[in-house]
Amino acid sequence: MKSFSLKKIALLFFLIVSMNCFGQNILLSKNARASVITCDTGNESYSLFGHTAIRITDLENNLDVVYNYGAFDFGTPNFVAKFAKGDLQYFAVANTFSDFMSQYTFEQRSVFEQELMIPLAYKQKLFDNLTTVLASSESYYTYKFIDKNCTSMVVDILNKTLGSKIITKKFDTDKTYRSILFPYFDNFFYEKLGTSIIFGTKVDEYSNHIFLPFELHKSLQQTRFKNHLLCKESTNLLEFKKQMPNSWWNNIYTYLIFLVLILVLNKKYSDIFYLLVMGLLGVFFASVGFYSFHQELSNNYNTLLFNPMLLILMYFVAVKNKKWSINLAVFNVISIGVYFFIIINKVHLFIVLPLMLTSLFLLAKIIYKNSKRIPVVI
Repeated sequence: MKSFSLKKIALLFFLIVSMNCFGQNILLSKNARASVITCDTGNESYSLFGHTAIRITDLENNLDVVYNYGAFDFGTPNFVAKFAKGDLQYFAVANTFSDFMSQYTFEQRSVFEQELMIPLAYKQKLFDNLTTVLASSESYYTYKFIDKNCTSMVVDILNKTLGSKIITKKFDTDKTYRSILFPYFDNFFYEKLGTSIIFGTKVDEYSNHIFLPFELHKSLQQTRFKNHLLCKESTNLLEFKKQMPNSWWNNIYTYLIFLVLILVLNKKYSDIFYLLVMGLLGVFFASVGFYSFHQELSNNYNTLLFNPMLLILMYFVAVKNKKWSINLAVFNVISIGVYFFIIINKVHLFIVLPLMLTSLFLLAKIIYKNSKRIPVVI
């Protein structure tokens, strides 16, 4: 998924207008091809899951165009707020095949193609549907991480063209969205940690539809249409050896070192800093769940660990109210216990376990210090 410069948007606008004027009059030749393009994952946040597009090729009509639904504009007013709220508008764009490939050559990401084995009438219908989308308000859609993205939109327009729900998920229906997503963050530790703790109960549902590029790629290989396979074997248009990121900080070691330092320092200011950060994150997780339209962020049980009540606990610790310091520390210990039983069978258990242990240790220390009787000297 990419943002677009003003120059590119102007060029794309010209292409769309041209296709709107002439696209409906173009009759594809018998040698026209329609295919699904799958692009490999990258090292940027927007490319961690890969990308899906549709290619229409007809040399007799001098046509070789790639359509995709993954465009967004960083120049959108209040971009971050709109993205967090879940009302950011994505849109479909068309690129020449050569421009499309140049982009992925520059990013050194592999590109795979699966040619659709469908009659010419369906290829024409797909081409007409894509042209109509580009020239209408259907080009824009409200992005949803699981339910509506560049892959699910391609599935929808293919099924619309084929006349029924031909393309469906063929595998991993016994896995949750969270467990499917988890491996995509390998080598991106803090992205893995961040998504693990900001996602709520929706991503723990069993995956029942295609939402990732390589899910579609794999499902197409097993999909049949009119008593034959829907597509040919996948071919490599570009092939690069995947480059793993090499970051000195974005790894589990800095995470563990930070938590060990909190424990080893054994200072009141470091304990307070840690618990305040955990409480503030809890406030953020709870509030964004109510604010955002992204259903993935609602009902976030991770707030049992990142508990907003830690902020109130810090207040009573600061004013040296022993009774309420103990009560709230015990409450947070119980919350972590409940949290453990909720996530015991979740894929992100081990990535949050160090945070659980650190929090339990600091809370136990608060309980112990405030439970000690002050010796009376006679």
